[in-house]
Amino acid sequence: MKTNKRTPFRSAPSKAADTSRPPRGSPRRASEAEVQAPGEEVAAAPTTRRRQVKVPTGRANRGTIGRNGKPLIEAKPERLQKILAQAGVGSRREMEEWIAAGKISVNGQVATLGQSVVPTDKVKIGGRLINIRFTGSSRPARVLMYHKPEGEIVSRDDPDGRPSVFTALPRMRGGRWIVVGRLDFNTSGLLLFTTSGDLANRLMHPSSELVREYAVRVLGELTLDAQQKLLNGIELEDGLANFSSLVDGGGEGANHWYRVSLFEGRNREVRRMFEAVGCTVSRLIRVRYGPFTLPPQLKRGRVHELSEAEVRALMRELEKTPQNGPGSRESA
Repeated sequence: MKTNKRTPFRSAPSKAADTSRPPRGSPRRASEAEVQAPGEEVAAAPTTRRRQVKVPTGRANRGTIGRNGKPLIEAKPERLQKILAQAGVGSRREMEEWIAAGKISVNGQVATLGQSVVPTDKVKIGGRLINIRFTGSSRPARVLMYHKPEGEIVSRDDPDGRPSVFTALPRMRGGRWIVVGRLDFNTSGLLLFTTSGDLANRLMHPSSELVREYAVRVLGELTLDAQQKLLNGIELEDGLANFSSLVDGGGEGANHWYRVSLFEGRNREVRRMFEAVGCTVSRLIRVRYGPFTLPPQLKRGRVHELSEAEVRALMRELEKTPQNGPGSRESA
């Protein structure tokens, strides 16, 4: 007796056969999509799937396209030195000197003084591409308060190898910390840093009229006549200088404390003023700079960063004051 053999695991044909499928050997029936309407041409089916080209978003080749692939919003051109200062490269005055020296290029061409740039321009310093920041940026500059101890120099490079204040600051990418004013090697107290050269220039500029307050320990007797001279004005080699306030802070023996304030920051100005009346400063601590006061809980060698809200409030206040001429440097 002959039996039908089936391949293992092959299921038996279903009793409910698919009647829509034509029998073998019969002509194939066209589907609805293949039915050609009178007077129409049949569109050819795509043979290959076209790959989407990704928009380049690199700084060097994105042109008017942002990092998110969307077109950049048109921004008003701004002066090159201002943009570099906002990027934390240096102060406006330093940037003007670098431009004059031919150290900066824009789109492959040597930059010129007074030149303006837009967000799509490629700015390089010494061949290194700079991530420029415009005023329309949503994030404000960063600001640090640092309690400087004695025995640190306010410089990145020191031929004598002394400790630098910059080693205690947080590391960051795409910018650098700019010091606001200076403090002498043997002076401690409040020192400010920011990522914006423009902000640093405003904080140091005489037109901002920001008070500097110091706690001073003096060796020697400071008579009432000498105190009045310091308030009226002492003639130094670089011009007249005076304290806006001088308050007795107490003390015993040869050392006596005073609290003084002034509205400028010349090199070693506080020490030179006391020396002019026959007293020697044995200790000098800056306790205030404009709206910033040295926090009592901030230990020496530690930093405190301002919040974005505090920085924005500071910028609004500084924008109310006019600014003319170059900024000043100080080292009390």
